[in-house]
Amino acid sequence: MNVSDRRRPKDMEVQTLTQNTFKGQIEKGVTLVDFYAPWCGPCKIQGPIVDQLAEEVKNKATVAKVNTDIEMDIAAEFGIQSIPTLLLFKDGYLVDRLVGLQSKDVLQRRIDEIAAMGTSC
Repeated sequence: MNVSDRRRPKDMEVQTLTQNTFKGQIEKGVTLVDFYAPWCGPCKIQGPIVDQLAEEVKNKATVAKVNTDIEMDIAAEFGIQSIPTLLLFKDGYLVDRLVGLQSKDVLQRRIDEIAAMGTSC
């Protein structure tokens, strides 16, 4: 087994959202959504951070990605003008927006804070 094979299960924790699946995913619980594009340099750095985070927070939050080149309508709906942009949702409500490259610690802390908010925002 090579190194990339060992990482594969962690990558599978991150869901890819589309116009058809986005609203259903964010409406319950905490969801971190990474808006990215495959050609974006900072997104290529953010991606593995998000993948690793997904494994660590799987009992607290869902981690998902939206490819802004494909899902332009979702990006437009949330006013995504810079990538990477990471949005945090709680029970369908947008509760935080982080623009630019973010560390795993920052993302983990925000997820912990949002998960502790209780049942309503």
